[in-house]
Order: sequence, then C-alpha cells, then structure tokens
Amino acid sequence: MLLAAPTGSGKTLAAFFAAIDDLVKQGLEGRLEDQTQIVYVSPLKALSNDIKKNLEIPLAGIREELAARGLPDVAIRTQVRTGDTPQSERAAMRKLAPHILVTTPESLYVLLGSQSGRQMLAGAKSVIVDEIHAVAPNKRGSHLALTLERLEALCGSNLAHRPLGDAKTDRARRKLPRRRAAQGEMHDHRHRPPPPPRPAARNSVVAP
Repeated sequence: MLLAAPTGSGKTLAAFFAAIDDLVKQGLEGRLEDQTQIVYVSPLKALSNDIKKNLEIPLAGIREELAARGLPDVAIRTQVRTGDTPQSERAAMRKLAPHILVTTPESLYVLLGSQSGRQMLAGAKSVIVDEIHAVAPNKRGSHLALTLERLEALCGSNLAHRPLGDAKTDRARRKLPRRRAAQGEMHDHRHRPPPPPRPAARNSVVAP
C-alpha cells in the first residue's frame, strides 16, 4: 500500500493503525509476546525520534480507553535504534525487544548483520517506510531495497511489505518516456503532451 499526502496530514499514523490494532487484539487475548512486530524505517534520524514521541500519545490513549472500558491493560513498547542510540539502550533492547522498532535504513542493515538483531527482527510482520521519495531515486534507496529483501527472507511469509523496487519503478514510469507492448506492437509515447505538474508539497509512506 502506498500513501501519498501533504506533510502533517496524518499519513504515517494511518500506516500504523492496522498494525497497532493487531497488537492490541493480541494483548487482549493474552498472545502479545516480547518480540518486534512492526518496523518503521525513516531516512531521517530526527524524524525517527519525532515518530517515537508521536506514537506514545495514541498508545497512551489506547491504554486509557482500555482502562475506561474495564479491559486488560496492553502495554505496547516502542524503541528508536539509530547510530546515535546509546549502548545502554541497545543492550536493553536486546534483553527486551520492542513491539515497534523505529529505525533508519543504515541501522536496519546493521541489525540484520548481527545475530542479536536478527533474533529481534525475526518476528516482524509489518514494515513501514516513510519519506520514500527521499531515497527511491538514489543509491540509498537501492541499498534499502536489498535490506528489505534480507528482512523478508529472515521473516518469511509473516512479513507484509511492498518492495521498495515497486515504488522506484512507479516513480521511474512517471518521470521517463514510456513504451508499451500492445497487440504485439511497440507504441512510442514520447511525443505526447507532457502530463500536468504534480503537487510539490507531498511526500509518501509505504506500508503493508
């Protein structure tokens, strides 16, 4: 699923909703284990920290609503893992994995290269890639695509994500002259009038 909307419109939280809803249901049924199920990847370290803060508010609201309805408490843990994460927090993460991991493309690559990181990520079910337009056209995006393939190979059929390569292909199709095969013939569309300009103040999120 690809979400595209202006900054500040709530698309990132919308991408989280279905996965968080599943975590809450697991908690109410007593099935919520101490493992990472949601991996949020942002190309910006500062954005990663903002997302953690923004998640804490709705998660606290969920706990308040559960208490108001007399339902069991469900404590969903989030953690940020970037190159700036202190060693003490990294060690704590290895002992007790967060349900939601907020990270960067590079840190996700490092985690997949360690045994403890692979153990933590082996139970991931959803991957959310934010600000994909910032990495899709460049080498960083290609590197992230390979990292996501490694994560998918680790998690198997449990993991739901749209390959970054699909998004890169979509972007390329919008930017480059297109040739199609139709009824056995190649049609050159380079001489068609250019498409109307796309809004500039938009960014995107890839979610399961």
